[in-house]
This record gives sequence, C-alpha cells and structure tokens, in this order.
Amino acid sequence: MNIKTLKTAVIHDWLVTYCGAERALEEIINLFPECDLYSLIDFLPENHRDFIHRKKVKTSFLQRMPLVKSRYRSYLPLMPLAVEQFDLSGYDLIISNSYAVAKGVITGPDQLHISYQHSPIRYAWDMTHQYLADAGLSRGVKSCIARTILHYIRNWDARSSNGVDYFIANSGFISRRIMKCYRRRSTVIYPPVDVFSFMVDDNKEDFYLTVSRLVSYKKIGLIVEAFASMPDKRLIVIGDGPEFKEIRQKASSNIEMMGYQPRAIVQKYMQKAKAFIFAAMEDFGIVPIEAQACGTPVITFRKGGALETVIENQTGLFFEEQTAQSIARAVRRFEEMPAFCQNTMRRNALRFSKERFRQNFMEFVEDKIERFFGQTTHSRDNIDRIAEIIAQDENQIEEKNFQIANK
Repeated sequence: MNIKTLKTAVIHDWLVTYCGAERALEEIINLFPECDLYSLIDFLPENHRDFIHRKKVKTSFLQRMPLVKSRYRSYLPLMPLAVEQFDLSGYDLIISNSYAVAKGVITGPDQLHISYQHSPIRYAWDMTHQYLADAGLSRGVKSCIARTILHYIRNWDARSSNGVDYFIANSGFISRRIMKCYRRRSTVIYPPVDVFSFMVDDNKEDFYLTVSRLVSYKKIGLIVEAFASMPDKRLIVIGDGPEFKEIRQKASSNIEMMGYQPRAIVQKYMQKAKAFIFAAMEDFGIVPIEAQACGTPVITFRKGGALETVIENQTGLFFEEQTAQSIARAVRRFEEMPAFCQNTMRRNALRFSKERFRQNFMEFVEDKIERFFGQTTHSRDNIDRIAEIIAQDENQIEEKNFQIANK
C-alpha cells in the first residue's frame, strides 16, 4: 500500500512548550505533512507554532477546564478518559508520540497504530516513590489519594498498551522500561538532535557548564553543592524553573546562575566550556549530545540514556551516585585525565542527527505498513474467498433440494 494514500493522525500528549518530545513531533510531522494533529491541550503561543507547521490542533475536553493552562498536570486522573474520546475511526495510520497517555487512543483492527515512546508514565511506574517524596506526599490522606490515582493510572497504562501494534523506544533504557511495564518488545530509534547547529571550538575556557530546566529530578542543586565545595572551580548554570531561588541560595561566589538564555547564548557557552555536567537519570538526554557536538566532554550520572550516548574515557566520564560528593570526585578525576579528542566527541554526536532519525523512522513505518496492510489485504481476500465458497455450497444445496422436490 502506498504510504501517501494513507490517512494519518499524529497524537501528542500536550502542546505547551518545545522540548525533547516536541523535537521528535516536529520531525514526524515533517515526514507526514498531511497528517491531522491531536493533543489533549494546545497552548502554544502564535510565535512558536512553526514546528507543527501551524496546523490546527484537535484538542480534548481538557482544553476548556479551569486553570488547565498553568495546572494541566493536575488533570492527570482525567487524561485517560480524555485521550479515549478522540474519534480516529477515519484514519488508516495512527502515530502516537507519547510520554504520558497519547498511546492510549482507541483504534480498530484495520488501523495501524505505531507508538514512539519517550517513556511509560514515569511517576506511575518506577519513579513513583521519588515523585511522592518530592511532592511531599509520602504520608497522610493526600498520599493515600495520590497512591490510589497512580494505581489506577498504572492499570490503565498497561491495559491501553494492547492497542499499540508496534512500539518504538527512544533509547535502550526505555525499551527495557517498556518491556517491564507492558511486556512488549520495541525497536530503538534515538530522538533527533540538531547536531549541525553546534560547532567545535578549540579555544576552551576555564569553566564548567550545566544547562537544564530547574526541576527536582534534574538534580541541578547537587551540581551547585558540588561546586560550592570546590571554590577554585567555576560553574555556570543556564536555565530557569521552580527551583531557581532555592538553588541560587546554595550558590557560592564561583557559581554563576544565568537563568533562561536564548539558544545562541547556550551554544556559545557550550562551545567554550571545558566540560558539561549532567546529573539527571534521563530517558535519553539531548543536551549531553549537543555538548559533544561542540567537542565538549560530558561528566554524567552512570544511569539512564547517558550510558548509550556518552562513551567513557572518550567523550566523557561517569559518576556513580547522585550526590554532591560523587560529582566533585568525578570533576577532580576529569582534571587529572589527558585531553579528550574533539573529533571523537563530534563523530559520536553525529549518530543522533535529525537526518538519521528521519531515515530510521521512515524505514520502520514503511516496513510495518507493508506488513500490516499486506496481511490485512490477504485476510480480506481469504474472507472473500470463503464467502464465495459458502455461496457456491449454498447454491448447490438449493439446486439439490430443488431436484429432490421435483422428483
């Protein structure tokens, strides 16, 4: 079946910003420019809609709920219901770009559903207890309510995975999480990184860099604590978020908190940094790859997607624990090592280019379309043939009954 003749729907969780999952969405829309786009909510400002080709987004009833723009995550208990209300019966191909509930759309047996998974819902599965602790919900009545909701979400998430024909994972780490949560196999296709917008700079300066949204699981506070214990080493922190004030209070004079900065400024500092510090356990992690594209080594936590994107002692090195002490030890070890080869780091980063993503994703989809619709056509042909045989048998029986009745 010709892929251009298939009516295609792309499903995204929510459209409120442009981050890692939205970069994948952008490339999927580039591959399927005629698709219809669905999202639970859409609050993208007018000047940030180019990456979705300025498509009119079909949203759920959550779009009209009170305070949803600023507190959409609070509506998690209603999200399974909301995503199931999308009527996709008129589509042949459904592609969900999911890190929460998008893969839970309802599809029929003659519709092909491919889900690009950034992760099963983290705070409902293996990160449940960390989420509850960070939210202050470890004990009490509110904790019981939160745990009940997460139990319901887990059950729904596992059940709705049955509606997906093929899973794509954004890393081997997420592929293992999909197997653990859904008992389903998946193919790894790494997310697209705009590596060619970053350039190598031979003139490194004497500072370390971290770039991140300042939220709990990114562990920026630990990085700041580590450098506060090393007053002879300079750290620059780029990023904003709910923990900005708290982290700034921990910062000593050798630490500069720059807040949010435009992309051009981020690129400049990333090119000049002697190393990039990354303390989160990420599903994949785009920023460490951008650093390597600049020829900047990465000092990162030895878990999650970083194990697939950083080559130890060639493009970076790892620390073992998410503690300030472990980060500080890794920094000191880094300064005792010989210089890393910038060309090696650059070549490693090129493995994750947007062009590679497009090629791998399209080859995967074309193969599954051929398999799925070929089988569907074959099944329909068999059904039609069986119907013909039954009709022939019925005609023969009628003829014999007619002959018997006229004897």
